[in-house]
Amino acid sequence: MSYLKSQIAMAPKSPIEGLFHIAFYKFVHLTEPQAVVDALREITQELTGSLLVASEGINGMLAGSAEQLDAFALVLENDARFAGAFVGMVYKRTVCTVRPFGRMKVHLKKEIVPLGVDGVDATQHHGIDVSPQDWRELIARDDVVVIDNRNSFEFRMGRFANAIDPQVTNFRDFPQYMLDHIPQWQAEGKKIAMYCTGGIRCEKTGAWMAEQGVPIYQLEGGILNYFAQMPDAQADWQGDCFVFDNRVALDTQLQQTGATPDEAYADEPDAEWRIARARRLAAQS
Repeated sequence: MSYLKSQIAMAPKSPIEGLFHIAFYKFVHLTEPQAVVDALREITQELTGSLLVASEGINGMLAGSAEQLDAFALVLENDARFAGAFVGMVYKRTVCTVRPFGRMKVHLKKEIVPLGVDGVDATQHHGIDVSPQDWRELIARDDVVVIDNRNSFEFRMGRFANAIDPQVTNFRDFPQYMLDHIPQWQAEGKKIAMYCTGGIRCEKTGAWMAEQGVPIYQLEGGILNYFAQMPDAQADWQGDCFVFDNRVALDTQLQQTGATPDEAYADEPDAEWRIARARRLAAQS
C-alpha cells in the first residue's frame, strides 16, 4: 500500500458537516502522464471529485474530510511516483454543506484546460500575476479593460464591477474574442486585466498572449482566492460565483448560496441538457 493510500485509509470518514472541497492545478511537464493517472486512481479511492491529467500538468477538484485532503496533498509532494512535479501546488479549500461530487474520476486528456489554440506552453510562458490586494486598485483604473474569462452563464451569476462579458459559451471560443478586440484596446492605450474562477483559464490565456507579445494582467488564484484573501470582497463583486460541482454557487464568504442549476443555466442554448445533467449528478452524490 502506498504512503498516501495508507494515510487516507486511516483518516476518519467525515459526516457532511466535516466535508471540504479543494480546487487546484499546476502547469508542469509530465513525461509519463498515464503513469500519473494510474497512481492518482490508486490514491483517491476514498475521495470523490474529478482530476484531469495531461502532459502539460494537472487540474483537479476533490472532496473529503480535512484529514483525507491533507493526506492527499502531502503525498502528491512526497510520493516518488510524482517525482516532485506537484511540489508547491496551491489548494483552494472551501466548506461543503452538500456533497459536491458523486464519485471519483481521473482522466488522461490532451490538455488540462482546452484553449483551442495548438502549441501553447503554459509551463514556460506566463501572464502577469496580480495579488488580490493589488487587483482592487488595478481594476479601478481608467486605462484598464477588465475581461471576465468565463462562460456567459457564469458572468450572469456574478462578476467584478465594470467587467466585460465576452459572451462565449465555451473556453475554446475565447481566443477569437481576444483577437477581435486586442487591436482596439492597444490603440486606446489600455492594459488588459482578466480573471476566472480559480486562475487556470487565465493562466492558459496569459501564456498564449505572452507568446504573442501581449501582456495580460491576471488575478492570482482567481475569484476564489480573491474571496479568501479579501474580507470585504463584496465591495468589488456583484452576485454569486458559479462553481462546477453540486454546490452550484458560492458567495464572497465562500459559502454555498442556494442557487440552483435552473438559475445558473436558464438562458443557455442547451439549458435543458445542462439542468438535467446537473440534477442527475446531484442525485448520485
